[in-house]
Amino acid sequence: NMLSMAVASLMLPFLPFLAAQVLLNNFLSDIPALAIGTDNVDDEALTAPKRWNIGYIQRFMVVFGLQSSLFDFITFMILLHYFHADIPSFRTGWFTESLITQILILLIIRTRIHIWKSKPGRLLLLIMIAILLLAILLPYFPFSSYFELYPLPGSILAGILIIATLYLISAEGIKKFVLMKL
Repeated sequence: NMLSMAVASLMLPFLPFLAAQVLLNNFLSDIPALAIGTDNVDDEALTAPKRWNIGYIQRFMVVFGLQSSLFDFITFMILLHYFHADIPSFRTGWFTESLITQILILLIIRTRIHIWKSKPGRLLLLIMIAILLLAILLPYFPFSSYFELYPLPGSILAGILIIATLYLISAEGIKKFVLMKL
């Protein structure tokens, strides 16, 4: 997100996120992390002790970081050039996409196997679902204007949800076919 923010700040004639939006986004995306300790562990992870592989972790961070920025840039282009979003809609759209994809990536990276074969812990799953719903519904709450988030037209929200779905599919594919082969 830092790379996306830096590039967007250089390319756009306005700030892509306001300070309150950055802080709220970071706060909300960190909440599921509180439940990671209650997560289920895949059977394959319990078969033998694992050693940390720093090279793998570095590749993992770079690949998923670049993928995240790529989808942010796709979001920017669609918001600006397809939907012709005004500044509040752009910020709200990116806020929503960013928060959704940050939660979805947690589903991907919590396991080496396909996400549909690995069952997250109940608390983690409930918190993730709550934050996903909040990401979508937050702009429609009366207090959202304090964060300068505003209701999105249905077409923009649908576009954001399509982008997030493609992000999930892409991340799962990257996990299985690129990172696990390294």
